[in-house]
Amino acid sequence: MVTAPSPLELVAAGFGILSVFLSTRQLVWSWPTALVNVSLYGWYFFDQKLYALMTLQGFFAAVSIYGWYEWLRGGADHRPLRVSRIPRPLALRMAAFTVVAAGVLTWVLARFTEDPSPVVDGILAVVSLVAQWMMARKYLENWTVWIGVNCLSIPFFLLRAEYPTAVQYLAFLGLAVSGHVQWKASLRAHQPAGAGPS
Repeated sequence: MVTAPSPLELVAAGFGILSVFLSTRQLVWSWPTALVNVSLYGWYFFDQKLYALMTLQGFFAAVSIYGWYEWLRGGADHRPLRVSRIPRPLALRMAAFTVVAAGVLTWVLARFTEDPSPVVDGILAVVSLVAQWMMARKYLENWTVWIGVNCLSIPFFLLRAEYPTAVQYLAFLGLAVSGHVQWKASLRAHQPAGAGPS
């Protein structure tokens, strides 16, 4: 039997979609709306016993405050931050961190909690946190990481019959593709004359 979605899940999903939509347009209001989204989802995931995703919302809140500042003052001379590409050495370090952290978190969830999906929960938590940090730094590649997160999240939440959240991630998938296109255009527009292709 399909149960009706909770009002909490519906409102949280709505704020999530609004936040990502604003992010695709590089509007700083994406960060305060993200704070509302993660607060509501922290409560929701606690009720669902998805402890890694619940804890992740606290990290998201911290990254949202950081991103809010960075987008306003994180660029050269404390000006607004511009879109850039992640440096290759940093990308390799972040990839290594993601693999190790996801493995450790999955083990902790399976060993010490009642989490019904420790592997998916652990992977989603770590990869999402990395993607959110990359967004806060305005690295173009954050959208590629989010596309992967969304492709995993949609079937995960559909199988759990959490339809508003699955729809949210479906919207996120479209917005991530749109965000990549728009941020890439922004990167090219601010690229110095004579620079190589982005």
